[in-house]
Amino acid sequence: MRPAKFAIALVGGCVLGFSALASDAVDPNAKNMTGASAEMLANTCAGCHGTKGASEGPAIPSLAGMSASYMKELMEGYKSGEVKAGIMDRVAKGYSEEEIALMADFFSKQPMHMPRQSFDAAKAKKGAELHDKYCEKCHSENGTVKEDESGQLGGQLTPYLRYSMEDFRAADRPMPKKMKKKVQKLLKKEGDAGIEDLLNYYASIAAK
Repeated sequence: MRPAKFAIALVGGCVLGFSALASDAVDPNAKNMTGASAEMLANTCAGCHGTKGASEGPAIPSLAGMSASYMKELMEGYKSGEVKAGIMDRVAKGYSEEEIALMADFFSKQPMHMPRQSFDAAKAKKGAELHDKYCEKCHSENGTVKEDESGQLGGQLTPYLRYSMEDFRAADRPMPKKMKKKVQKLLKKEGDAGIEDLLNYYASIAAK
């Protein structure tokens, strides 16, 4: 299985609410029951996801600037086995709910990371139109607003986004109803080429 299956979302739809532990009331310097602060816990992710969640991948997503509720739900999905993964299902089992909430809150407060990537300008132009039509409602401002409580799209690493969509389409991870409806319409109208257009558009965001 791919090591990149830390699926924090492609054209991700709405996600569930989250506990108060992941709210703005969480003190990132507070120690949990094991004595580790949020930053100390986040450092355990740096080997794969980069310092403070700024990944250079190419197939491992950046966590910096991600919605706390989105990350928390994904981690809980990995931990329970609801979301399939090659590595993260095992990693998630090593953290308590409190630790997951602290890490999610820490990463959500970091500046979003957008490494420059290559992209096809013509496909990116078409992808911009497709984003406005199929994705913007849940992923505003090119999928870069964490308050949408959905995964980062604009500027996220392309191989990761491609693998994430493959996971959604293969039902290796649950696709929210709103997302499923939009993806089905997109594929019916544009086919796989539409997905590639979107990926090129999201890759182009860092260059803007």
